[in-house]
Parts: sequence; structure tokens; C-alpha cells
Amino acid sequence: MAIPTIIDPYCLTLTLLITIAYQLLFFSIAFALKFDKLTDFAGGTNFALLSILTLSLSASHQPPSARQLVASLFLIAWALRLSGFLLFRVLKTGKDDRFDDKREHFFRFLGFWIFQMIWVWTCSLPVVILNSPTVQQFADQGAFGSGLDIAGVVIFSVGFVMESVSDVQRYLFRAKGDKSAVCDKGFFYVSRHPNYFGEIIVQLAIYLIAISPAANGYVTGSARSALYGTVVSPIMITMLLMFLSGLPLSERPGAKKRYEAGTNWEAYQRYLQRTSILIPFPPQLYERVPTILKRTIFLEFPMYVFDPAKHSDASKAHRTAEEGRTVGNRESGDGLVGEGRGQ
Repeated sequence: MAIPTIIDPYCLTLTLLITIAYQLLFFSIAFALKFDKLTDFAGGTNFALLSILTLSLSASHQPPSARQLVASLFLIAWALRLSGFLLFRVLKTGKDDRFDDKREHFFRFLGFWIFQMIWVWTCSLPVVILNSPTVQQFADQGAFGSGLDIAGVVIFSVGFVMESVSDVQRYLFRAKGDKSAVCDKGFFYVSRHPNYFGEIIVQLAIYLIAISPAANGYVTGSARSALYGTVVSPIMITMLLMFLSGLPLSERPGAKKRYEAGTNWEAYQRYLQRTSILIPFPPQLYERVPTILKRTIFLEFPMYVFDPAKHSDASKAHRTAEEGRTVGNRESGDGLVGEGRGQ
């Protein structure tokens, strides 16, 4: 028997409205109190809320499958772990520097929360669609344990451990307060951003589990297309971390800050040359990889690379001063020549 439709057959409208309301609630508190500590907590717990809600709605009509439980619990575990860690970190630091130019401005601050709504809703789609009435009307979706299911569990485990452990490693490293040191231990030995890599493959893993019944022919028609369409989740988190809030805010700006402050730049430059920007890879081999492969296959695009001659304010100031001295010398020389001619 088909499961009754709840607002819409894929729970898209329901989950979108809940996400908007949930984020606006926390936005109103954060803006009114100029309070940064709830921002990431609101994002992470929103994932858990949507997972629990859609799983509960599905269970009200028939017992959830093992696949539904695994995918939903994976998303809940990832979201609560991430939001808990970020809440702990901001409580320790006292504020979130990302909002220094936003928290006093209503629309700027709201813009961040609107983007968070889009992020949460989009990256929840694999679980939301898997738990939806239209997909669950297919009673036989195959036993949990297909190739995609197993791949998803393995990839999730690797990503979850990598993201969780590297977050702690980075936090403990920064807590030491040694700004000249280079964080090149643990997972940071094989990747400059193992936490980002872990987060990306976590979303990929949940997607693989969600599409398993479609890939194996148990779910067909529009439901099959809807499941495959949730690929926007891993794509979005990848684009977000690679081109918006992740690598662009840490790679070149971080290198520039170190170079201009003179905080052990030589060691850090060596670390950049030997360590993959995202994909874990042995540094002994990575430093021998041709630049063209680093800029393509290993995703270290030119937009991330710091060139002191081009990007350092100190270098620019030095060049300007040198040019000024050169021009000054030329002008002085021309004056002397002119004076000689006059005489």
C-alpha cells in the first residue's frame, strides 16, 4: 500500500519550511543578542532534526529499513559531532571572527543564515528522499549489504574518523599558541586539510547508501531519478569547501599571513611543497609530483597558491619603494644634466 503523501511526495516542502523556520529562530536570537555561539550549532542540529523527522514519518507507516536507519544515523552522528565540536570551540574562543563585519548589520548577518538554510537543506536531501513516501512505496528495496551499501559504510567510517580526529588535532595544535610551528602531524602529515576531505567523503558515503536501491533496480521511475538527483549534496559540500568557505579562506590568506609576519616561513613553504592540499598522499611522493599534476589531479589550483612576489603586501611595498628610488634617481640625474646644459 502506498504511503500517504505528506505535503509533497518527497517531503521537500516540509523539510524546507522546517529548515527556514529553525534557522530564522536562531538568527533572531543571534542578531538580537549579538551572539555568535549558536550559529554552527543551529546548522548541525538542523541536519539531525530533518533526519529524525523524515525517519519518524516513514516509520509511522511501516518499519524503517536497515538502509534508512544507517543513512539517517550516519547523518545524525556526523551533524551532532560537528555541531558539538564547533560549539565547544566557539565557547572557548568567545566569538566567531567570521561575523565581525556582519553581526551589527541585519542583512549581512541574515545573508549568512540564508546560505546556511540552503546548505542544510541541500546536504540533507539523500536522507530526506530515501525516507520520503514516494521512495518508501517500493516495499522491496533489497536487503542492506549491497556493494554500494558496503562502500558507503567504509567510506563514511574513514571520513568520519579523519574529520573528527583532524579537528581535534588542529584544535590541540592551536591551543599551544606557537604561531611559528607547522601543523604537520597526524592526518596533517598527508593532507593540509584532512578535515575538509573527511567531510566531503562523508557526504559522498551517505549518497552512495541512499542510491543503492535505485542502482540495484528496486526503485524505478521518478523515485529513482529523485534519488540520483541527490548527488547535489556531495557536489555542494565539495564546491563549498573548495571554492567558497574552505580552502579559499585558509590557503593563500594563511600563507600570506605567515610570510608577512615572518613566522617560520621557510618551514611552512616546505610543508606546502611536500603536502597535498586535500587528497591524502605520502609527502615523500607528493613533492616529486610534477606541478601540472598538482594543479589538476591533486586539486591545488592556482587560486590557492601564494606567490610572495605577486600576493604579499610587503613585497608590493618593497617593489614600490624600489621603483620610487629608481624614479627619484632618474629625476635627480635629469636635473643635474639639465643644470650642466644650462651652464
